[in-house]
Amino acid sequence: MDSINYIWKDRKRVFGLPWTFTRYRLSEDRLFCEKGFLNIKQDEVLLYRVRDLQLNLKLTQRIFGVGTICVVSSDKSVPHLDLVNVKNPREVKELIHKNVEAAKDKRRMRTMEVMGGNDELDVHDPDGDLDDEVCGEE
Repeated sequence: MDSINYIWKDRKRVFGLPWTFTRYRLSEDRLFCEKGFLNIKQDEVLLYRVRDLQLNLKLTQRIFGVGTICVVSSDKSVPHLDLVNVKNPREVKELIHKNVEAAKDKRRMRTMEVMGGNDELDVHDPDGDLDDEVCGEE
């Protein structure tokens, strides 16, 4: 039995209908992508590791009310995860974004991009009194 409480669930859609064996799920702290029928492969990304979200809406996707959400993370095993042809993609992207921010706040994570690179620096600040400049905020 699956004891995880999911905030959102969907399947990859073809012509707007969920006819595939690719399932997407969002929990409070993880994003899951499960593919397959007989042989199942499940990838998961911890939400606090998500670095960027991108929404792609091709003309054919817009016709069928679906879109692709690209998730870029600092996870070594799943640095890029595409949620392809999901229903209500704008709302789903915002839902993921809100949960990513909540997961980072829960872990007291502050992110700052390192100049000249794509690396992410995680600074743990239990007191919450770091200088704004150190946190990359203005």
